[in-house]
Amino acid sequence: MIPLDPVPRPIDHLTLCGAPGNVALVTREGALDYAGLEAAVGALAAWLAGQRLAPGDRVATWLPKTRIACLMPLAAARAGLVHVPINPLLKQLQVQHILADSGAALLLTQAARAETLDDVACRVVTDEPPLDGPGLPPSEADPNALVALLYTSGSTGRPKGVMLSHANLWLGAISVAHYLKLTPSDRVLGVLPLSFDYGQNQLFSTWAAGASVVPFDYLLPRDVYLAIERERITTLAGVPPLWVQLLDIDLQEISLNSLKRVTNSGGALTRQMIAGLRDRFPQADLYPMYGLTEAFRSTCLDAALVADHPDSIGRAVPFAEVMVVRPDGGRAGPGEAGELVHAGPLVAQGYWRDDDRTAVRFRPAPDWAKSGGMAVWSGDTVVADADGLLRFVGRDDEMIKSAGNRISPTEIEEAVTAGGETSEAVALGVPDDKLGQAILVVAKGDGSAEGALRERLRRELPNFMQPARYDWRAELPRNANGKFDRARLKGEVTS
Repeated sequence: MIPLDPVPRPIDHLTLCGAPGNVALVTREGALDYAGLEAAVGALAAWLAGQRLAPGDRVATWLPKTRIACLMPLAAARAGLVHVPINPLLKQLQVQHILADSGAALLLTQAARAETLDDVACRVVTDEPPLDGPGLPPSEADPNALVALLYTSGSTGRPKGVMLSHANLWLGAISVAHYLKLTPSDRVLGVLPLSFDYGQNQLFSTWAAGASVVPFDYLLPRDVYLAIERERITTLAGVPPLWVQLLDIDLQEISLNSLKRVTNSGGALTRQMIAGLRDRFPQADLYPMYGLTEAFRSTCLDAALVADHPDSIGRAVPFAEVMVVRPDGGRAGPGEAGELVHAGPLVAQGYWRDDDRTAVRFRPAPDWAKSGGMAVWSGDTVVADADGLLRFVGRDDEMIKSAGNRISPTEIEEAVTAGGETSEAVALGVPDDKLGQAILVVAKGDGSAEGALRERLRRELPNFMQPARYDWRAELPRNANGKFDRARLKGEVTS
């Protein structure tokens, strides 16, 4: 278990955490040991430094899990730039919004992806940068300096960029590597997008432990099992929809004996999922976790407690202070519901160029908090038991949580009404056994344009944002303020 050193370092120093000959990264291009990781990050940083970029400029990547995609978070940091990873599942409109909102000066992507874009102000590079030759040495960056923007959907509008510092990323890596008890002998399978904090941290926490990470894009759930066997994987992280898919598959002689731990975030595990995972991976410890991009990771349930506390999200992870706060600002007692508030050095720096939304989510910690400073007020309701174990009760905002993705209903509604098939739409999340929530759109009209609408959205929205079904109505109900009555609609479609 790595020590809990609370002193942050520049995130690009992760290349120095492993023994030089140990394997650090395995991609389709082959394996890199830690000496090779350091050399490649330095060379990529030197290439970035030669691109006529100013310190603090944003550089974006829109790539699958290539070697370049994995190295860019560290290389951009070493070059004094801010990295903006873009989910490879996103399509033109979402990508162009992120590029414009971040003010990216450069986008590194593939030629086929670049051809889908138009009207972008940044320079687009599709040639692969060199990963050899003279490189920049490890940086001496201020740990509090901005180093990354991770875009996450909000309940009222387009995706917003969460501002993360070197300290946020470094301490997040140390925290996870410590409580998961990662060692240099571990091999981590990275199936989550690198644009997610959970996916990106799999790189960072693995390297903090001096272990090996195998980023992996899969087409079929069975591919995940085959990769575990082939790569001798010890650690697998996922979200509830992945577990549903994996538990539906007959293993048929595939060996999973190497697996030592399974971690979950992006949605609560049901008791049925927990039972299924414990049965499927009997030799592996199960770690249910809770987090939000604005503070990375907040809680984890110790694997030894899962059987007796299947509904719990655990206690605060290292470097996090997690509180349950009553509406009046006081400390909620055992069994009393309150808002989960996260303070401490894992808290991000706010939303990029968005003071209004920053002021809503990032507010001073309660007077009685140990950490002080700014805290993330999650909007999620939790309850702590007498032993301090937390249980998730519900999400107060209107976000749709589908297949591990936080989806803005406003973004769906804007897309639905943009083509003229309908003039009014309300997007809602409804319970779904496999997705957690499926997207249902209540729209004005008789449904005759649904086929054309679905065809257009397949071109404009990624798969995880596609509405599962439509409810067509002559009129949509409104409340006294003239706004759509979402509560009434939700009650009608889920009753």
